[in-house]
Amino acid sequence: MKFKTIFFLIFLTLLNGCDQLIKSKPSKLNLKPEKKYKNIGFALIYNEDLKLKNLDHRSLQIFHKTLKAKSQVKISNPLNNKSLIAEIKSNKVNFSNFYNSIITNRILETLEINPSEPYIEIVLISNDSTFIANKAKTFDEEREVAQKAPIDGIQINDLNNKSKKEIKKKLDKKFSYSIKVADFYYQNTAKLMIDRIKMETSINNAKLIKLSETNYRVLLGPFNDIKSLKDSFEKMNSLNFENLEILKNV
Repeated sequence: MKFKTIFFLIFLTLLNGCDQLIKSKPSKLNLKPEKKYKNIGFALIYNEDLKLKNLDHRSLQIFHKTLKAKSQVKISNPLNNKSLIAEIKSNKVNFSNFYNSIITNRILETLEINPSEPYIEIVLISNDSTFIANKAKTFDEEREVAQKAPIDGIQINDLNNKSKKEIKKKLDKKFSYSIKVADFYYQNTAKLMIDRIKMETSINNAKLIKLSETNYRVLLGPFNDIKSLKDSFEKMNSLNFENLEILKNV
């Protein structure tokens, strides 16, 4: 009897241990992959008057608020779809949250960004992606050329007259942007966000856009000048949104 009792206790102990192992597995399975950083908005063009850390005008490096130093990003000009690979130099630089980054004149001219309307998209490239593996050599080559060549030596020789006129036409379009607050699964949640914006800020041009039956977007705007756009963007900082985006109205 004693032997059976001891055997039964050992069996219960082993069973309880197995149960603990089984219960611990789901915590690993429930881990969600980190969402890739993407932001579209206005950049600040680096110059010495900003009195920040030095950033070489010829470099393909940028300052960012949150992305880690040495991270690589794809920077695109949404108006002409030109893009390049850049590197985060530092995230310890103090500048207005209205700007999604500080970029150099090299990036400005290479992507043909309008300096009075420096609208760009930034996408973080993960280190293990095939994209970064394919682009790493290209980035090193571009950086070497950028460091040696003078800024005003950039020439865009592969554009014909027609494409040049199309670019100029895009840049000449009327200034009109909206601030994307967030996308919501439920319409009621989106409406509650609009109510909160009205109650906690002086912003009164929030609106709800139905994208689908399960996707409702809250937008602010439209804004027809950069001052009013920046003012509203900075007022939204009190609501602690981490990744507000600026969308060009077309």
